[in-house]
Amino acid sequence: MTRANKHFEEWLAQDLEKVARQLEGKLHNTCSLCSIAGKIGMSTRNEVYAALDSLLESLFPGCYSRVNVDPKSMDAFVEGRLRYAATSLIGLVENACRFGKEEHGSLEDDWAEKACAAVRKLIEEMPEVHSMLMADLQAAYEGDPAARSVTEVVISYPFVEAIATHRIAYSLYSSGVPFLPRMMSERAHSNTGIDIHPGAKIGKGFFIDHGTGVVIGETAVIGDHVKIYQGVTLGALSFPSDEHGQPIKGVKRHPNIEDNVTIYAQATILGGQTTVGHHSVIGGNVWLTKSVPPYSKIYNDPPSLRVMPADEINNVYFYEI
Repeated sequence: MTRANKHFEEWLAQDLEKVARQLEGKLHNTCSLCSIAGKIGMSTRNEVYAALDSLLESLFPGCYSRVNVDPKSMDAFVEGRLRYAATSLIGLVENACRFGKEEHGSLEDDWAEKACAAVRKLIEEMPEVHSMLMADLQAAYEGDPAARSVTEVVISYPFVEAIATHRIAYSLYSSGVPFLPRMMSERAHSNTGIDIHPGAKIGKGFFIDHGTGVVIGETAVIGDHVKIYQGVTLGALSFPSDEHGQPIKGVKRHPNIEDNVTIYAQATILGGQTTVGHHSVIGGNVWLTKSVPPYSKIYNDPPSLRVMPADEINNVYFYEI
């Protein structure tokens, strides 16, 4: 054993325990999820993801199921997936409400009741969620000439996971469930590159083409049959502050997009008072912070481009800085 290794082993034996005690003390004082109560209450993200996957499997058994599903036993499969998700979510939602009580104002006696109501509402909404997703898939098929079938859209398009996850997370969010909806939406964000806050209200027939880099904020309201492209941001223009300089929570910060609007790549639309009227088209790279009426076409002036002839290229010098 080298001298360095020997010193390291001595440090492990003598000092590591002291560091661990210091860290544990900080966790007790600063993070309720890592407290003693948290260790016996709050479940892991993997449990949330497992419940979410079960709901996705119930929506698209043929495409999302991790096992082969016999069409003759489809009813039993869907019931089993919904039952697993419901029984898992009861405990997860109750624990989330317990730890979110300060910011959401929950009372201890309400935790179990609130969890049951939120999970029951979500499960009962699943047929409607499926109907909305089918409208989304049809919009994708009709809006993308490269799509050969609705099945191809379900299997391969990243926006499907993003919007399906959102419609599930939105149900829990609208019931006042803390933590879990955002955990679900951020997993979809990680998997697809599409960032949809679970509080955003999105109508039917929604399609995100390509998808990477799309950001949709918490208070955004999107109507029916809206199509957006990669890199679009529906964001906040500014953050009103309280007397202490802290951002005020719960105010309308993100834009309204009415029915039948198309927003092209890299467009940025900001502000809670900004409304894009129905049947409008927002061009690529547009920066929009004010409302526009229905049937508008918003675009930037074309840039001035210079095409350099081949015989001039050899006379151009590039300097390394």
